[in-house]
Amino acid sequence: MIRLLLLLALLWVPVSAGAQPASTVGGDARVRARSLGINLGTLPTGALNAITDVPGVTVGHRTLISGDGALVPGKGPVRTGVTVVIPRDDVWHKKVPAGSFVLNGTGEMTGLAWVEESGFLEYPIALTNTLNVPRVANGVMSWMIGRYPGIGIQDDTLTPVIAECDDSRLNDIQGRHVSEADVAKALDGARGGPVAEGSVGAGTGMMSYGFKGGIGTSSRVVPEAAGGYTGACSSTRTRAGGTNCSWAACRSASSTAAKVPKGRKARLSS
Repeated sequence: MIRLLLLLALLWVPVSAGAQPASTVGGDARVRARSLGINLGTLPTGALNAITDVPGVTVGHRTLISGDGALVPGKGPVRTGVTVVIPRDDVWHKKVPAGSFVLNGTGEMTGLAWVEESGFLEYPIALTNTLNVPRVANGVMSWMIGRYPGIGIQDDTLTPVIAECDDSRLNDIQGRHVSEADVAKALDGARGGPVAEGSVGAGTGMMSYGFKGGIGTSSRVVPEAAGGYTGACSSTRTRAGGTNCSWAACRSASSTAAKVPKGRKARLSS
């Protein structure tokens, strides 16, 4: 099932290109494709090749792994999590211009109607598994209300933006194991700098064409002649044959993988 959801947040700030750091998961360094000579796209990357190249953007993960053996619905094994992206500090009062684009409707994201209506984003984005969306939304609302007690009283209400992917092949999805407390820990732990990638957070239970999937991030720098801004995509999760990209700040540019346009590569491999 091919799915792609883009939430386009128009954060345009100067970012310089730099070296590619290795991603670390569980203490193991993971080599990125560029380190192997596989260049994705034509634009240079930001210093970290991550959405956190955009100043103020922070990312947090909460990874849940427990149990082994046969599935016991509602009990385990558990291979899931939640990933959050906070677009800027005090985003409730410093809203971010935003819009959305849906390529395939089999990936769901809550809150898009208000993003389209208002043209801005005013709270963190979260990613999790399909059946955990309501609990994660509750977690985001509780976290926001704790910081802005006037929500729903003197201030507006909120409709959280939560993206989902089905991780039921590796995870006891009926158990809905991600709690409000897990969401709060991910939000409280959100940081700038290098972003953990792979089998962490919402990428923990991802599979793609029989291979282990995960979660990742990237960034591109627009040339000075075009404004010198950064374009970043975070929390891209692989599942089946596609991706679920929950947050992006990007400019229109041809996207290529090892000099082969993505669309052409997909048609050749289908």
